[in-house]
Amino acid sequence: MRVLIVEDSRGICENIAAYLEKHNYVMDFAYDGISAMHLALTNRFDVIVLDLMLPGMDGLSFCQKLRTDAGVETPVLMLTARDTLDDKLKGFEAGADDYLVKPFALQELHARLQALYKRRHGKTSNLLTVGDLTMNRSTLQVRRAGQHIDLSPAGMRLLQRLMEVSPSVVTRDDLEILLWADERPDGDALRSHLYKLRQAIDRPFDSPLIHTVHRIGYRIAEEAQ
Repeated sequence: MRVLIVEDSRGICENIAAYLEKHNYVMDFAYDGISAMHLALTNRFDVIVLDLMLPGMDGLSFCQKLRTDAGVETPVLMLTARDTLDDKLKGFEAGADDYLVKPFALQELHARLQALYKRRHGKTSNLLTVGDLTMNRSTLQVRRAGQHIDLSPAGMRLLQRLMEVSPSVVTRDDLEILLWADERPDGDALRSHLYKLRQAIDRPFDSPLIHTVHRIGYRIAEEAQ
């Protein structure tokens, strides 16, 4: 899951990052409302975690502009120390989808992010299937035509992302962020990982499932488009 954290407290951001990284989240951070708006309009996020008290543009204004002016429907979870009913209602009126009061438990933040993701994308099964390829997201077992396939951790993450959105295209940028966040290696390391993934998923079988979309990214499907 890719999440934008909009919070001016770097300490809170560090705590959130340390916890959510353990659950394979990909995170971007903004410390003021104006920077957050730029990121929200130029990137695709699954959920936005939004503090109310922000420099540049406060959280309520950010949420209203995101919904009304930009038409962005990404779920928004508001984080704030304001805990009155009136404050919560103002947040929902501005377009927030959920509300979490500070101080909060990181386990609850994780649970609410998962709930917002599932609400938007529908209840998902642990079993991903594309043609004769399957992946169990709980056990991380991958099989094609009944044959077990061993993958590296990077290959597993790439395959899971491709299968989750199949047959849609995942951009190279999104895949690089998935693997390395903001610390991308020199050279074309992504190409190397995709080559190894194809060797495991496609080479032993009659028909390829992983397809390159020229100058954009990759997709996994039974037939190329």
